[in-house]
Amino acid sequence: MKSRIVTLPGDGIGPEVTAEAVRVLEAIAKHKGHSFSFAEYPLGGCSIEKHGVALTEETLSACKAADAVLLGAVGGPKWDNPTAPVRPEQGLLAIRKGLGLYANLRPVRSHPALLDSSPVKAEILEGVDLLVVRELTGGLYFGEPKGRFEENGRTRAVDTMEYYDYEVERILNLAFCLAKSRRKKVTSVDKANVLETSRLWRQIATELGKGNPDVSLEHMLVDTASMRLITSPANFDVIVTENTFGDILTDEASVLAGSMGLLPSASLGEGGPGLFEPIHGSAPDIAGRGIANPIGSILSAALLLRYGLRLEQEASAVEAAVDKAISDGLRTTDLGGGLTTREMAQAVIDRLV
Repeated sequence: MKSRIVTLPGDGIGPEVTAEAVRVLEAIAKHKGHSFSFAEYPLGGCSIEKHGVALTEETLSACKAADAVLLGAVGGPKWDNPTAPVRPEQGLLAIRKGLGLYANLRPVRSHPALLDSSPVKAEILEGVDLLVVRELTGGLYFGEPKGRFEENGRTRAVDTMEYYDYEVERILNLAFCLAKSRRKKVTSVDKANVLETSRLWRQIATELGKGNPDVSLEHMLVDTASMRLITSPANFDVIVTENTFGDILTDEASVLAGSMGLLPSASLGEGGPGLFEPIHGSAPDIAGRGIANPIGSILSAALLLRYGLRLEQEASAVEAAVDKAISDGLRTTDLGGGLTTREMAQAVIDRLV
């Protein structure tokens, strides 16, 4: 296979971890006889510095023409002013919208060798293997009207949570489809006791559940879900929820794995290239020190192979190599070890088969 991959290293530790994920992709391509070409473009703060905008038309066009896109991280203290007219996060939202990426998949699995790395009790973490499916292009982040308004000497800020039925249907259909290849259980998370959008969400989930009798469907309020993610996470299989709830719950779920540096994500649409990125931020406090954990980015590369290039065998090989490296006791500083970013990635490459 010959594939074009655009990399968007971004800010902070993004360039460091992305470089190692690219090395892993090059290694698996060599192992399996593929040819991957890589082209790098700016996104986020680095794009603001160079071009004055967080996402240029050139970058978006390159991403649209690629087979898959690998992202590092965006943001940092330099651009933290929430009132600034241009912010790194605008680039992230814009590329999701521009590529039509409506679904974010975030797998969370506890590794037996890392149970003691989490603040959650080890016995609670045993058997955790869940997938959060987050709607990505609707809800509060994109609803209109949005902004600040001066009225009668007062400042009023408005964000609008809105969903169309088709947006809810497509993300729920994806969740049911994914559950069928797992443990056949979907937990639909909403706030139907308060929000009208959630009542629509629950209504559609119930209707689609009837059409998928081989999958168990449960409804759960988001506050209950946030509690049960910590008290009984092994009971979840596929969690599907709207944009804001998914953003919050997935960061909470990251502690189940032991470190945010371990978790990947895949953002998918309909027909175009997917966007693959670790869920951690730009971690400016450790940027440039060569100690960031590259596993989240490497596992995002595995998702790129699986969902972006349809190379399941290669994706599984990368995931197995990561598991083997962790089982062999290899760790970066966030997990109590002493390996550098590059050394951790090399440990994974050395275990590719």
